[in-house]
Amino acid sequence: MLTQHRRALHRIPETGWAVDQTSAYVKRVLETLPCEVFSPVGNALCAYFDFGKQETVAFRSDMDGLPVTEQTGLPFASERAGFMHACGHDGHMAILLGLAQELAKRSDVPRNVLLIFEPAEETTGGARAICETGVLQKYYVNRVYGLHLWPGVEKGKVFSRAGGLMSRSCEVSVRFTGKSVHIARYKEGKDALAAAVDFIDKAYRSIGTGPGLIRFGKMVSGEVRNAVSGETVLEGSMRCLDDATYERMHKALFEIAAETERNTGCKVEVTQTAGYPPVTNDPALLREAKERFPIYDAEPTYITEDFSVYQQHVPGVFFFLGTGGTELLHSPRFDFDEGLLETGLALFLALL
Repeated sequence: MLTQHRRALHRIPETGWAVDQTSAYVKRVLETLPCEVFSPVGNALCAYFDFGKQETVAFRSDMDGLPVTEQTGLPFASERAGFMHACGHDGHMAILLGLAQELAKRSDVPRNVLLIFEPAEETTGGARAICETGVLQKYYVNRVYGLHLWPGVEKGKVFSRAGGLMSRSCEVSVRFTGKSVHIARYKEGKDALAAAVDFIDKAYRSIGTGPGLIRFGKMVSGEVRNAVSGETVLEGSMRCLDDATYERMHKALFEIAAETERNTGCKVEVTQTAGYPPVTNDPALLREAKERFPIYDAEPTYITEDFSVYQQHVPGVFFFLGTGGTELLHSPRFDFDEGLLETGLALFLALL
């Protein structure tokens, strides 16, 4: 059944909040089971299994695919040209649907169970909109779990760590406004390109050497080769594993901007997005999980995940389920051994 769900969902990848077919498939499965099925917002879906307890445990799966053209050659490959489940969310949904079907057979579960199927994890982040509905409070959720299929770590093993597991992130844009003149008269101008280069050098040396990461992947500057650039725009990303480090990096970024303004005469404007918080696992819940299931120590990563938003409301733990030496996530050739779905289900059943 897990494989059947995964393959059916793999054929119909959708992106963002527009997961109409995906949501309809999940809903059809859930509506055959003894649970309350509802949509807290948009195409998000929840299934609530009431076992008459005072507390509830939540499990979350993401639902959306990616704008990637599949190159796996699988017999159940994407039927939507230009779209693919290249990040394993089809597998995550299959595991959660399997959990729902197992819950339907049980009456001895120590907590009520809320299953959350979240759209838009890859884009705007569906977790925040779901949490803002108050659904966690309404159903007395006091812990939340999630997992991600994870290439590059041992196949079939589950990994996690207490504290920071995945990065806080924000997108950074920096605009430098100078004065363009012919390069023969460069001393009369204000070189926005040189200011940007100076800014990058200082940012990489002072911010990027600590427990955090800042890098700029895009620079747009100038009009012609023989004129000093009058405007330069940098676009990049800043990431770290805890809020204290983020505040230090944020402060340093604006100090470097002010210093660059003083040294170059160019106006420097820094803007940042809110981004995702860091995925920070609750140590007590992780200790409890390790008593019930073999969990190995994970290395922290600067990749982001909006599962962190649920953890701002209730304690939670996020896990990596190793896929071994597969293609990396977001690759058009990403695939995984479907036997891993059973491992993911066994983990979730142990956490009940």
